[in-house]
Amino acid sequence: MPGPGSPRWVVPLPRRAEPPYRVFVNGVPQREGVDYVRRGRALEFERPLEKEGRLGFWRWLSMFLSIAGTYRKNDSVDVQYFVGGRQRVATGLEIIPPDRRGPGTPGS
Repeated sequence: MPGPGSPRWVVPLPRRAEPPYRVFVNGVPQREGVDYVRRGRALEFERPLEKEGRLGFWRWLSMFLSIAGTYRKNDSVDVQYFVGGRQRVATGLEIIPPDRRGPGTPGS
């Protein structure tokens, strides 16, 4: 799992989320301590995770006209958790890459 100084992708947990957590990346169950670690109010992954950014006008237009598709990587992190004893699910959580982490970033 993430060693000292290794790049980490951070996924902030939903507000008021309480354990136990079940974590999925692209629908595949993840294991704490093997696939990710929990640090404070965030999950940290050593494996690169990416979210597809907004499409520009020309890319959108080419897709609309069926000229081209989009094949960018678009990971989805979903978490099953509890709030006040009730089970909840959050899908498509924010992914913060190592180059966007600052002092106020969860998990830093």
